[in-house]
Amino acid sequence: MGRTEVGLERAAKKLASEIDHGGRVDYVVGDATHPADLERAVSHVEDSVGHLDIVVATVGGSTIVPLLMFEPADFRQDLERNVIAPFLTIKHAVPAMVRAGGGSIVCISSDAADMAWEFMAGYCAGKAGLEGLIRSAALELAKHRIRVNAVRPGLVDVGTERHRGIFDDPETLAQFIEQKPLGRTGRPDDIGAGVRFLAGPESSWITGQSIAIEGGNELKAAPRLERVVRQRWDESDVDAALRGEIPPSSSDPADEEALDG
Repeated sequence: MGRTEVGLERAAKKLASEIDHGGRVDYVVGDATHPADLERAVSHVEDSVGHLDIVVATVGGSTIVPLLMFEPADFRQDLERNVIAPFLTIKHAVPAMVRAGGGSIVCISSDAADMAWEFMAGYCAGKAGLEGLIRSAALELAKHRIRVNAVRPGLVDVGTERHRGIFDDPETLAQFIEQKPLGRTGRPDDIGAGVRFLAGPESSWITGQSIAIEGGNELKAAPRLERVVRQRWDESDVDAALRGEIPPSSSDPADEEALDG
């Protein structure tokens, strides 16, 4: 499920070309922050195949901005994307999974759930909240044989223009890579392998966990993002915020960075 049908069609076509055992790829256009869309998606699965076994909650995103430049609406949006969307996904998937006799829910967290990142207060709060939700849901739903886990990606090159940001900034990218013990940024397949493991029977005795897939970055420290912030926001507003002053005005830049793939 996603909000843009063109993107869903493209993804479904690609996946269908890689299936070699008679499987089928369906999609539903919808927004994971809208309960009615989630109900419709779950109903589509049950009507199509009779049961729901695996759900992957992928919605997320961040606003990179100094704390004192955050507007309340923007902070709430970070929480909406990173906590509320997965909460609603879990809530509306569970009844179908109970009817199916159990299942596996995998959420996409971030190394920002475990590390302090400057200029990403909303994202860090959202992902930390998500991991609290995962542990609580895992405990409550275990009696239904429903497991709830997460993967915790670091910086991943998803290969789309919208998320190029840091990958088009050689200096900042080099800083990220230097902080990663394994010496590179992530690829989608790195994250997919973790999701596949937590979704499948190999992890049948694992619940309430979050697996870091981030090149060892959590062993060190989060790279500084001041260079990125200064490229995106008015210099005088950034200077004021870093002095401990609330700037007179700040509005969201057109491009946001999604660091969780």
